[in-house]
Amino acid sequence: MRYQESTIEGKNAVLEAFRAGKTIDRLFVLDGAREGAISSILREAKKGDTIITFVKKERLDGMSQTKNHQGVIAYAAAYEYAEVSDILDAAKAKGEAPFIIILDGIEDPHNLGAIIRSANLAGAHGVIIPKRRAAGLTSTVAKTSAGALNYTPVAKVTNITATMEDLKKEGMWFACADMGGTDMYKCNFTGALGLVIGAEGDGVSRLVKEHCDFTASIPMKGDIDSLNASVAAGILMFEAARQRRGV
Repeated sequence: MRYQESTIEGKNAVLEAFRAGKTIDRLFVLDGAREGAISSILREAKKGDTIITFVKKERLDGMSQTKNHQGVIAYAAAYEYAEVSDILDAAKAKGEAPFIIILDGIEDPHNLGAIIRSANLAGAHGVIIPKRRAAGLTSTVAKTSAGALNYTPVAKVTNITATMEDLKKEGMWFACADMGGTDMYKCNFTGALGLVIGAEGDGVSRLVKEHCDFTASIPMKGDIDSLNASVAAGILMFEAARQRRGV
């Protein structure tokens, strides 16, 4: 379901957004504010496991578009998040082994949108992103995905490694994108696969990498040693798609 992405300001407006069931990605609250309507907002936010950040008044003032934030600003998502089970069901409905893209720390919304677009075109059944330190489903992501968000479910999870462990119980195995990994043309991307992509610069975090079954690299020539995260993700996804088609 698509929502109108918005910045919601003011105690009553934010509380009503929660009670109406809107997907709130981030909540910013004035440091020390805990009473009255703020208390109710915090309670609703915790029910939905919304990320809550307490900030100084100066930061809220800088973020505010209305200049009447009343100590609270919420960022609502442009699209509703799926559940991981929805992604598995999508694969089952097509009679295919699950092919899931897992993103570890992609913070640039343009990269996220581009990856979702490539995931759709490569035949992935869905994308999983973490709740913290990552871009959410903003209008920029939706625009960059070129409509792919209407067809490719995106699940947001609290713990990437715990989710991977759960998926391993479903028979999935995981390939991690890593510059020091095995040449992707020598990797086996068939079967129930989770392809893990890390952020530019930092790559896949150590703990997530340790939960992967193997690492895969893109053979490159040239004078620089890295690719944009969305470009690297696209190359690996389409190699996986090629192998999965038996070409």
